[in-house]
Amino acid sequence: MKPGYLRSEWPVWLALGMIPAGFALEHAALHTGGLLLGGLFALVLAAILGLAFRIAHHAEVLALRLGEPYGTLILTIAAVSVEVVILAVLLFDSHSPALARDTVFSAVMIDINGILGIAAIIGGLKHGVQKYNLHSASAYIAMLLVALGVGMFLPDFVPDAAWPTYSAFSVGIMAILYIAFLRLQTVEHRRFFEYGHNLEEEVHDAHGSPNLLHIGMIIGAVIAVGVLSEVLSVLLDALLTGTSAPKTIPAVLVALISASPEVLTALKAARDDRLQTTVNIALGASLSTVLLTLPVIEAIALFTGERIIMAITPAQAGMLIVTLLAAMNNLHDGETNAIEGMSHLALFLAFVALTLLGIF
Repeated sequence: MKPGYLRSEWPVWLALGMIPAGFALEHAALHTGGLLLGGLFALVLAAILGLAFRIAHHAEVLALRLGEPYGTLILTIAAVSVEVVILAVLLFDSHSPALARDTVFSAVMIDINGILGIAAIIGGLKHGVQKYNLHSASAYIAMLLVALGVGMFLPDFVPDAAWPTYSAFSVGIMAILYIAFLRLQTVEHRRFFEYGHNLEEEVHDAHGSPNLLHIGMIIGAVIAVGVLSEVLSVLLDALLTGTSAPKTIPAVLVALISASPEVLTALKAARDDRLQTTVNIALGASLSTVLLTLPVIEAIALFTGERIIMAITPAQAGMLIVTLLAAMNNLHDGETNAIEGMSHLALFLAFVALTLLGIF
């Protein structure tokens, strides 16, 4: 282990210290409100973000050692794990039946329009045209169309009486899809998700720390995120009570927390002319969110007997359709540029505007 390794984990130690402090101050913050409530919420949120970035760091260490497509696969699964944990806690505390749907929708908007759009602009301005493996984009989009159709479009036509049956089917088919895609991505069609020098990323940290240590840190940090999310949920509910804030704010917040480490990794990859990594993160994170988050939340709903709303609204459906059409058009030739990035960024800004207006 490298000297100073424990010091580099200071966000984890601060977050662990924040757990007892958060629970100890929670009641006083709820009673007093004002600055104490807002300040404690900001500290808990910062602690969760710190854990999310450390999770991403340890996932990236494993990613660099194992290469693509395992690299971005580990990163996206780690991010989705954070999302599922926070979402499950908020779902139990808020009892909002549409929270999971809005979170998955927000995550797809952030991943495809936000990450891909900004990365394509950064990479395009620096390198001009950037290339990636067309097979990967085609495979991701094909799977996304099916997953979103089964998980978020078709539920609109399922009556309440048939909900448990369809929900169980949805959990099963998405699990099968993810396992099958995982197998094809890492074995038979692994080359689809690689591109040239993408395989030769510098492993600058590779020696001195065992893989099991990084795996253990990821698991421990995810558990700590879950504990802190309990405090975050109570404080967020108190902050939003009596305000006119959009009802999807908690969902967007969850999506942002889980996506924030991916954003930095994807943008850095685009800057370094490794757009394949960016594509794997943006589209892979979207697919993992749909195929992993939805079944877990659906399974929880089946267990508790309380139906959750997975059917998207007409506005969300329109946004998803335009986003997927733009992605299919821009990712059809194995090359991308700043102009194509602008189209996705425009859609991301539209998502932000419509969220703030309370349309979504």
